[in-house]
Amino acid sequence: MSVPPTSGNGLSQQCHQQDRLDRSVWKIAAVALFGGLLAQLDATIVNVSLSTLATELHSTLQTIQWVMSGYLLALALALPLSGWLVGRIGAKRLYLWCFASFTLLSAVCGLAWSAHTLIAFRLLQGVSGGLLAPMAQMMIARAAGRQMARVAGYMALPVLLAPVLGPVIAGTILQYASWRWLFLINLPIGVLALVLAILFLPDERDAVTAKRLDWVGLALLSPGLGLFLYGADKIGESMGRVLFVAGIVMMVAFLADARRKRGDALIDLRLFRRRAFSIGALTQFLSNGAQFAGQFLIPAFLIGACGRSSAEMGWMLAPMGGGMLVTYSLMGKLTDRFGLRQVAAGGALLTLLATIPFVYMAFHGLDLVMLELALFLRGMGMSAIGLPTMTAAYMSVSKPDLPMATTSMNIVQRLGGPTFTTLCASFLALNLDGHAPHPSVSTPYALAFLALCLIHVLTLLASVGLPGRHAGVSSDRQD
Repeated sequence: MSVPPTSGNGLSQQCHQQDRLDRSVWKIAAVALFGGLLAQLDATIVNVSLSTLATELHSTLQTIQWVMSGYLLALALALPLSGWLVGRIGAKRLYLWCFASFTLLSAVCGLAWSAHTLIAFRLLQGVSGGLLAPMAQMMIARAAGRQMARVAGYMALPVLLAPVLGPVIAGTILQYASWRWLFLINLPIGVLALVLAILFLPDERDAVTAKRLDWVGLALLSPGLGLFLYGADKIGESMGRVLFVAGIVMMVAFLADARRKRGDALIDLRLFRRRAFSIGALTQFLSNGAQFAGQFLIPAFLIGACGRSSAEMGWMLAPMGGGMLVTYSLMGKLTDRFGLRQVAAGGALLTLLATIPFVYMAFHGLDLVMLELALFLRGMGMSAIGLPTMTAAYMSVSKPDLPMATTSMNIVQRLGGPTFTTLCASFLALNLDGHAPHPSVSTPYALAFLALCLIHVLTLLASVGLPGRHAGVSSDRQD
């Protein structure tokens, strides 16, 4: 019995049907990305509002920055928990728990009665917020399957939209409402997102095998880094110096323990023997640190030295997010034409050049045209560093090591934010002692921006060591 031949149109229709993504995938992606966007927006909104929070809660900028640094630190150190928790309670259930706690803690933050209580609540919120992003990526990857590449670009939306929307939302809230609404606004949005997650996210508890968690490594790294940063912040006090040394001892102990455990450690140190991975991780650490330190220093300068209000931060800082969107849309063409190292190093150089005008404005006064142009170029430069750097790092790792490499890279990258934000805040506070801010001239802020430029120089030097092109990276793989 002969089989009738399939027409060309029939094959085309069949392939088209196979290529089409089911509508449920887009629903899952939209709901999951909602959580990532809310967490990113929360971080951006609070970051540009620190000066207002310091005033309202009768605190110093050096202390109130822990509202941001503590959140970022908790967010980074919650990442290793994701795989372990998913294996025990399932991705959907964990996502719902995280979203519910994140929303509830947002309301609690809005009811804080002092700077220290707000910092404590933000630490707790950072743990749940840190799990939302990996949960979203995991659920989208499962739903899309082989067609993950078609939805991968949408996974960057929270990172790209948060710098654009965050300052605008923060400025509007601070202009028309109490600072408490910076956090309370998450309550109705979170409830809506929870309802959508319950309706549309699949329950796939049996799809993941429970993983072992390096509890000793987590107990050493998390408080160790916290003590190190807090001790650096209080280095002028005897207790601060004790905590600083204790933090160093705990981190050294973590490195010794991780080296002994090898692949079972929280961070597999063997990955850093690969040149491309270690340089990529260092570049990401420095770049992330410079980005968040800049997001702290620039609003503080505009408010503290230039006399601008917190409500004006929305339209003044929005160009940086616009610059990030422009570069991201061109990233594929840029890396194909110029290579990974050239694009990342070019982005680092552009960010450095766009930061220098802030030193000039600190000495000579605010120039709005210069400010908006510098922010736009700074956004373009920052956006050009991340993707080429991670691509080079991941291409140097064998497929079996990718899960550990992803976790390790994310931890190292995200630790840059709290590290350099805290150090820059301490440096600024040290220089502000004995100086009264002037509307047009402020040496302490100029010195702080010079320190930020130094971080950008280090980022540039690190990025120069990345592989040149995709093909050059593949030889470093060990499949």
